[in-house]
Amino acid sequence: MPGRADDNRIAGEQAALRRVATLVARAAPPEDVFAAITEEAGRLVGADYIGMARYEPDNTTTVMAAWSRARAAYPVGNRARLGGRNVSTLVFQTGRAARIDDYSAAFGPAAEQTRAFGLRTVVGVPMRVEGRLWGVMFVGSTRQTPLPASTERQLTGFTELAATAVANAQARVELRGFAEEQAALRRVATLVARAAPPEEVFAAVTEEAGRLLGADYATMVRHDPGDGGTVVAAWSSPTGPPFPVAVQIGPGGRNVPTLVFRTHRAARIDDYSTAWGPAADAVRECGVRAAAGVPVSVEGRLWGVMSVGSRAGPLPAGTEAQLAGFTELAATAIANAQARVELRGFAEEQAALRRVAMLVASATPTDELFGAVTAEAGRLLHADYASMNRYDPDGAITVVATWNRTGPVFPTGASARLGGRNMQAMVLQTRQPARIDDYTSASGPIAELVREFGIRAAVGVPVSVEGRLWGIVIVASRAGPLPAGTETRLARFTGLAATAIANAEAQAALTASRARIVATADATRRRIERNLHDGAQQRLVSLALNLRAAQAAAPPGTGQQLDAITTGLDDILDELREIARGLHPAILAEGGLRPALKTLARRSPIPVSLDVQVGRRLPEPVETAAYYTVSEALTNTAKHARASAAEINVTEGDGALHVRARDDGRGGASFSHGSGLLGLGDRAEALGGHLRLDSPPGAGTTLEVTLPVSTSTNAS
Repeated sequence: MPGRADDNRIAGEQAALRRVATLVARAAPPEDVFAAITEEAGRLVGADYIGMARYEPDNTTTVMAAWSRARAAYPVGNRARLGGRNVSTLVFQTGRAARIDDYSAAFGPAAEQTRAFGLRTVVGVPMRVEGRLWGVMFVGSTRQTPLPASTERQLTGFTELAATAVANAQARVELRGFAEEQAALRRVATLVARAAPPEEVFAAVTEEAGRLLGADYATMVRHDPGDGGTVVAAWSSPTGPPFPVAVQIGPGGRNVPTLVFRTHRAARIDDYSTAWGPAADAVRECGVRAAAGVPVSVEGRLWGVMSVGSRAGPLPAGTEAQLAGFTELAATAIANAQARVELRGFAEEQAALRRVAMLVASATPTDELFGAVTAEAGRLLHADYASMNRYDPDGAITVVATWNRTGPVFPTGASARLGGRNMQAMVLQTRQPARIDDYTSASGPIAELVREFGIRAAVGVPVSVEGRLWGIVIVASRAGPLPAGTETRLARFTGLAATAIANAEAQAALTASRARIVATADATRRRIERNLHDGAQQRLVSLALNLRAAQAAAPPGTGQQLDAITTGLDDILDELREIARGLHPAILAEGGLRPALKTLARRSPIPVSLDVQVGRRLPEPVETAAYYTVSEALTNTAKHARASAAEINVTEGDGALHVRARDDGRGGASFSHGSGLLGLGDRAEALGGHLRLDSPPGAGTTLEVTLPVSTSTNAS
């Protein structure tokens, strides 16, 4: 039968367990429970030392609580690496209770620390939390005699209570962590739902993740071509230096960003002393010892990496899973922002293309159109510089339009020789779009000029007109490579430019053709006029003279008949002279515009006020067109206007001849009332000019014609 001593021992054990159970039930902080369990167990089993240690993921133990009967206890937080033969290692390896009755034979880091406290015998029992080995509770004695055989059993009751406290504490921590995580995610989700700017979302996501995970650093890095990256957001705890933002991180090495970029999967490095590469160097400068990162994927494409780092040691298991929730929100924000940017960009692009298309449709002069195309493309594509160049037959290239955001540009009209490796030469060789992302590798005279203007990268698209390479449109950056897709967007502008060039060339060809037709008709009229004057007219004059001589010698009685024939010949000769003057007045060719118009005014049946402010001979097509304009105006006035007077004003200015004919007649004239005015309009347009008619009913008629005066109108 058990004696009174056993009863006392059992009662004491039950009292100690109740005291600890009360702490557990009151949800006391884990550290208070651990301290109480350790002291109660130590006093109960009569140990000199007792401790509770947690097993860490890096194969070390951390002292969570300790008690000593007479001397200083193990310092809480003390760490020791597992290994060798000692109680902590044996329990970790077997998952069962272990004892060493003679610690002089023990070895390993934990054994050395134990012997430093003078312990001769040690017993340890495992602590399991939710079926997982969590730690070890150990007691030790400085006496040579082993600890009682009941020590393991007595300790087990306390470890079960400790495990319950740990599980409860973990549950509370996990619940609190879950609530904090949900709150953090809601805050970020609110920003995303409000369509906050991406940079604001990036900063918020990074800070929330860093705080929630108890990290010292958190960063978000955008994936750049070539497996490099750019830091778009960073957060650091108050105890550490800030991590730089907007810096570029080079590719390569063994570090978290590079591992994520290469594998597209989560990665962690628990000891950054073994990491290397540009990203590792940047992290170590901030004192980071361990880090974990997860990919940020947008619409199935790797966009970047989000990572957290610690200056103390490895990050907890599950860090990657928690990070993933934030990266999904970040990806949503990025996708939404990209969609908004793309939609806005599409609308801006369509508006720019419409503006250029309207210029093309309105037959805007090509130099103005080239400037508009270049400026619209440069602004839309966020370039620093844009230009349109024309390939010349002599192997050179000429700048026909330029635009710049800041800084100097090539002057319009500048010319340079082709050759080497540069944008203009590449497009000429391939007839395809081209890009240069680093102009330091370009060569040739043009490349040297480009570098002088600070340009670092460029994209060029050919301008082809009816299957013929005409030129190139270029957009360039002083910062770095232009975005992917720049070539496609730029090609839409070059297509419109090609249409405008084709239209302008067709119009120029049509104008030249019409001018040649007019010139040929005028030359034919002159030839007919000369033939009439030198041929038929002279023969009729000779016949009339001969007839008069015959009349003088004719017998009486025949003179009356000869008189009638002579009069008929004179009438025919007058009609022939009038026809010749209508075909091409000789006075115009001989004396110029002023005397020719004076003759028209003198012959007019209504008074004409004539003012000719031209002091030189003009190109023959211009003088001819002006003469026929005045002739048609005076003829119409005399025949249809019922006018009492007419005014003719002829001036030269701004590179053109301006002819204005006005009468005070009844008005109502239009181009549909005969072919004369239409013919004048065709003649003016054939010379690059235009004709305007203003003839309101009852208010007279004004006819104005403008004829360019240039070397191109000298053709005959």
